[in-house]
Amino acid sequence: MDHTDLLLLARAQFGLNIGFHILFPSLTIGLAWFLVYFRIRYARGGDAAWLATYKLWTKVFALSFAMGVVSGITMSFQFGTNWPGFMMHVGNVAGPLLAFEVLTAFFLEATFLGVMLFGMNRVPAWVHIAATVLVAIGTLLSSFWILALNSWMQTPAGQVMADGVLIAGDWLQVIFNPSFPYRITHVLLASGLTASFVIAGLSAWRLLRAPADASALSTLRIGVLVAAAIAPLQIFSGDLHGLNTLEHQPAKIAAIEALWKTERGAPLVLFALPNEDKRRNDFAIEVPKLASLILTHDPNGEVKGMEAFAPDTPPVAPVFFAFRIMLAAGMLMLAVAWTGAWFLRKGRAPPQWLLWTLAGCTFAGWVATLSGWLVTEIGRQPWLVTGILRTSQAVGRVPEAQLGASLTGYVLVYALMLAAYIVVVTHLAGKGTGSDAMPGGAYPKPAPQPPLMLESGDAK
Repeated sequence: MDHTDLLLLARAQFGLNIGFHILFPSLTIGLAWFLVYFRIRYARGGDAAWLATYKLWTKVFALSFAMGVVSGITMSFQFGTNWPGFMMHVGNVAGPLLAFEVLTAFFLEATFLGVMLFGMNRVPAWVHIAATVLVAIGTLLSSFWILALNSWMQTPAGQVMADGVLIAGDWLQVIFNPSFPYRITHVLLASGLTASFVIAGLSAWRLLRAPADASALSTLRIGVLVAAAIAPLQIFSGDLHGLNTLEHQPAKIAAIEALWKTERGAPLVLFALPNEDKRRNDFAIEVPKLASLILTHDPNGEVKGMEAFAPDTPPVAPVFFAFRIMLAAGMLMLAVAWTGAWFLRKGRAPPQWLLWTLAGCTFAGWVATLSGWLVTEIGRQPWLVTGILRTSQAVGRVPEAQLGASLTGYVLVYALMLAAYIVVVTHLAGKGTGSDAMPGGAYPKPAPQPPLMLESGDAK
């Protein structure tokens, strides 16, 4: 096996690992803020339904968090085994950013997650609420540092060479590099959309089994309304992110559009089979001049094609198709969320077909997130750090047989873990909150108590 095969095998293994890992932070970042809302609703009114809702979704959060931690630890090992050249060349920048993530975010999440999960009857109510908020803040901080590093790898800035060694000359430029504001906005909105559809979809699954579950109906409405608000914002942020990519990574845009030659009035390729060998699109369905209009705001604007960046060009087909899958998933979520918001207006009961649709779209956010990640990462090839470090320069020399065996093991284990995760969360949703619903979907009120003061058991 030559160096090219080794590189592809190492990339496949790391891609599988991070692709599996990214599913769970993309859910927990948004879900954590839903938990804050549920917890505050219970604290303000003392309604047992909100307490049961909070406890149910805390279980989903805890399971998702654990899955993310396990897969994240495994992924970190690969920096030393499969990609030693990464830290060797750019470790003075990447290392501190990863350390900041652990020190300011992961420790914060891990510490207060214990209070959030087990402290409701052991600490005062305000402490428990604060712990829930701090866990949510921790997820944001974690995404901040990880996306700062990823964005720096895409659009590096602030680094300097000192005695032949790359170091950070200006940390503010490193962190707030040209693509960072657009990428973090896009990712955080994606997480909110992912969490909204998981909540709406699993609540719909519960209502299909227990139509009188008022708690599930409440979370269904919340999920749909939040998704309806976020979806158009996500499309808008995606457009801004695309324009930023056009400015700083035009080769990626050329791959997204399957544009082989630089031209004015470039068409928008709706569908095609990109032919890498002949540098053309087969069976193309195009809209004349629309790509130029979208990208340059001029129907006759010039858009650079792949020929302008040869030989440092990414593979076209995977980027082209992944982008269209992401876009299709985003438009589907927009349509479903707005349709759901319309049918749920003024407290109306959801029709059966809407429940089935929402249940089927439970993990639509994951599809969009994974597709977007493929566009982002494959689209910067052959660079690991654009203009600084090629992917081929960072790969290690692990024997091919070991890479192949471990990749096979990853595939089997991750497939089993993902299937088990989906079974568990759907089972939890199917059981519902466990509260005893009264006729009409109302819930019995707990004994009167001053909110936020006498709620905790041991703290009384």
